[in-house]
Amino acid sequence: MLPLISASSVTVTRDNKNILDNVSLDVGVKDFITILGPNGAGKSMLLKCLMGFFKPESGKIDKKAQLRIGYVPQQFTSEQTMPITVERFLQLRKSVPMGDIIAVATETNIETLLQKPLHILSGGERQRILLARSLIGDPELLVLDEPAQNLDISGQLAFYKLLEKIYTTRALSILMVSHDLHMVMATTKQVICLFHHICCSGEPQVVTRDPEFVSLFGHDMAEMMAVYQHGHNHTHAGHSHD
Repeated sequence: MLPLISASSVTVTRDNKNILDNVSLDVGVKDFITILGPNGAGKSMLLKCLMGFFKPESGKIDKKAQLRIGYVPQQFTSEQTMPITVERFLQLRKSVPMGDIIAVATETNIETLLQKPLHILSGGERQRILLARSLIGDPELLVLDEPAQNLDISGQLAFYKLLEKIYTTRALSILMVSHDLHMVMATTKQVICLFHHICCSGEPQVVTRDPEFVSLFGHDMAEMMAVYQHGHNHTHAGHSHD
């Protein structure tokens, strides 16, 4: 089966430095891929290139024809001087049937927020609304850029549980940039470690043993992730996810 997006040898240069250096990756059907890396590694730039927001200096990006992409940005601020309700915000992009609004609101647990002004909401509520908006139109690929970076630990946990539920129940793929390693390792199918180039990639439990992962995140983090994976696997032993 052809991938939804395929990037080949993508390079982006700024001030004679490569932000992305010969990066190649495929996002396939029902993939759940998380891109990890330190600040300034080129993670957000890679997402922009893949979605067509930015054209790289060299390389090639192919997308499935008429690919439907939902996007949750890294940051979002609402204008307090021109208040808008959540319901109206969800309808901004195009005319959306109210039935679709209700369905996605129920899925993301924001039904009680629909008539509230967007600017008064908490960070966790706002992220769920952005997630709901990204799901309108039934995307084949959901792209998230640091979706939980401004949330506390309980907010992060709730958001990633919701994301895992959406991945399980919908026929979509997820491509995400995240710093929340301990959260990500429990849900993602594939990890890509990026530091301008792809340092290592694979299943989470394999990547944490890769010397490049240790080089990027340190021995303590690698050991913590390995222990977490071990415990996570044992916790779910004997349970069917079919």
